[in-house]
Amino acid sequence: MTALTLKDVNKSFGEVHVLKDINMEVEEGEFVVFVGPSGCGKSTLLRVIAGLEDATSGEVRIGGEVVNMTPPSKRGIAMVFQSYALYPHLNVRGNMTLALKQEGQSKAVIEERVQKASKMLNLEAYLDRFPSELSGGQRQRVAIGRAIVREPKLFLFDEPLSNLDAALRMNTRLEIAALHRQLGATMVYVTHDQTEAMTLADKIVVLRDGRVEQIGSPMELYNNPANQFVAGFLGSPSMNFLPAGIVHEGDSRTLGVRPEDLFIAGDGPLAVRVSHVEKLGGDTNVVGEVRDQQITARLFGQHAIEPGQELRFGFKPEAAYHFDSAGARL
Repeated sequence: MTALTLKDVNKSFGEVHVLKDINMEVEEGEFVVFVGPSGCGKSTLLRVIAGLEDATSGEVRIGGEVVNMTPPSKRGIAMVFQSYALYPHLNVRGNMTLALKQEGQSKAVIEERVQKASKMLNLEAYLDRFPSELSGGQRQRVAIGRAIVREPKLFLFDEPLSNLDAALRMNTRLEIAALHRQLGATMVYVTHDQTEAMTLADKIVVLRDGRVEQIGSPMELYNNPANQFVAGFLGSPSMNFLPAGIVHEGDSRTLGVRPEDLFIAGDGPLAVRVSHVEKLGGDTNVVGEVRDQQITARLFGQHAIEPGQELRFGFKPEAAYHFDSAGARL
């Protein structure tokens, strides 16, 4: 069954056209991630789904029902915000139970749902604490718990990890993935972090300037990007783009090669002057220049390479991507 359908959705703020003819379907139980650079419209799209913004035109369906005129509280959604949005005067239990009390749920139902969610999120020891007594990661888990107890048709996450440090981000990302497996719930998640998108999503929606560039599984988009923008957005370090004439004289196309597909080869076609080396232990990132074009190679393991060295790099022909002057994949 389709959990969410967007049909020709547009959103304008005055003269500014923020969302442009958005069409997509999210199946029940899917984890879908909206990803794209700042200002591409992903958070606005999430707010339109939630009912916090009205679509200028088009149709939003949740569970098969058109909800354009339905207020947020009646849409069967629960939203987790970047800022946590916890009530400071309520303890953890109070924050998690408030919406259930407003719905008129019985004490027995409320207690059962709170116990279940707090156990799932390891919050049992913190139910009587206030938000000011919790770490950032704990507050985020409370915000997620508040969403879980409502048992919504659709979970919406708006950049929920952006306020956490790197280690906490990774731990919380793993928790959200485990939560999705446990609940089997439909989740729509917004992030600008392509690592989050690649590791969490069943399906990624890549947005740019209010339009959908491509929709597919993480590996579909990584291996078969529709255009230069998608190819460059997914992957870390990002794909190298070089004038194809560097390899094939007179070629006007753009050549794309991922850093991990480059290797040191004495007779390789790319003569690179090394400008910077990142020694990461398990990997070594080599940054250099080919005829004034920056290039990055990701080499497995440790390498005795220093800035100023001249190296030649090669790549297998099947590892190369080709794009026309407009950025479309050839």
